[in-house]
Amino acid sequence: MAYFVLQIVGLIFGGIGMVGTLAATFMPQWRVSAHIDGNIVVFETIWEGLWMACASQLGIRLQCKFYDSILSLSPPLEAFRALMCTAVVLSIISFLLAIVGVKYTRRNKVISIFILAAGLSFLLTGILVLIPVSWSAGSIIRDFYDPKVPTPLKRELGAALYVGWVSSALLIIAGAMYSIFWCWRQFSSFAVYYCHTHLLSAMNTGHVITWALCLSTVKRKI
Repeated sequence: MAYFVLQIVGLIFGGIGMVGTLAATFMPQWRVSAHIDGNIVVFETIWEGLWMACASQLGIRLQCKFYDSILSLSPPLEAFRALMCTAVVLSIISFLLAIVGVKYTRRNKVISIFILAAGLSFLLTGILVLIPVSWSAGSIIRDFYDPKVPTPLKRELGAALYVGWVSSALLIIAGAMYSIFWCWRQFSSFAVYYCHTHLLSAMNTGHVITWALCLSTVKRKI
């Protein structure tokens, strides 16, 4: 029962991470205009995302525009797009694998290979999300403190980056839970098999009680 609860918790973490990855990919708030020099009245707020840029005037009117040409994009932005799109697809696949693994384990009382596949996929997805989010944050912070960058071009960390970090953490936690759980169950199954086979051979050597205790102890820990 306990291991089934852990699988459900991992499924919930993975599902939230999947939704967060999808949201971070399409949110325009990756780079937000910085309010520097103590300006109280700000007439325009600029958001820059992977797919579009938005401008809000006095918080009333919001205008967004998709980037005109793919060829005009910077190489880092193209890499961020590719990594995040790959992460979205992989997160969906991971979530489906986790659902199949949980159902199979619940029905047959045997750990499924789908659990390991889901765990590894969640881990890879979390890493894929973490790379562009952290890279973009590092670039924003570096430009913010660079005196050579004009003040109007300085940006702050947007909400999409925080969503990406949280999603990455949840995906990595879910992947670690599934992977460790699968390895633990495989080790426990091997221990039962080891004690069982030696119990059969011990019947001829007089060490039946020792191996019977071994078998009962391992089964209680599963």
